[in-house]
Amino acid sequence: MSEEESEKNYRSGLPGILGVIDTAISKIESVILAMGVLLMALNTVTNVIARFAFGNSIMFSGELNRILIIMITFAGIGYAARHGRHIRMSAIYDALPVGGRKVLMIGIAFFTSLVMFFLLYYSVVYILDLYSKGRVLPSLGLPVWIIYVWVPMGFLITGIQYLLTAIKNLSTRDVYLSTGVVDGYKDTETEV
Repeated sequence: MSEEESEKNYRSGLPGILGVIDTAISKIESVILAMGVLLMALNTVTNVIARFAFGNSIMFSGELNRILIIMITFAGIGYAARHGRHIRMSAIYDALPVGGRKVLMIGIAFFTSLVMFFLLYYSVVYILDLYSKGRVLPSLGLPVWIIYVWVPMGFLITGIQYLLTAIKNLSTRDVYLSTGVVDGYKDTETEV
């Protein structure tokens, strides 16, 4: 099965209700990311056509793209964590034996989870501050705080994903980068 197919048919490696929740969140994230990218492309192309055909840009196009970029970014961090697609600095990690990598991965996953929950707290504080100021987007007229709701949601999902990765590593023999991705490098050579 190709990498694309495995992401499309994602099934959590977690047991019971945790696996069901993880799979459901994965499907929701995939839809959000796909729709966000498609809407941003459609909005941008439509705005370019309007500018050249009619001489005027669509008034709210920039604001809409700003909302979609925030949504894609913060829905995408959970997606990247779930599929083991995050950036890793692994020189020390790769030099360790399997047992050392497992201990380090558990520590990394727990620490990253704590950082995500810390950022979740501060993003909620920030949104409450924006809410209290009552600012609105000039073209769309939406309260500014609404477009940032994706930020704490992304941090929450990513924090949960890293916490589940730590739990997965505590409960299995293999070393996991995420709940469904076993640590290791793929061989790039094809068999003949």
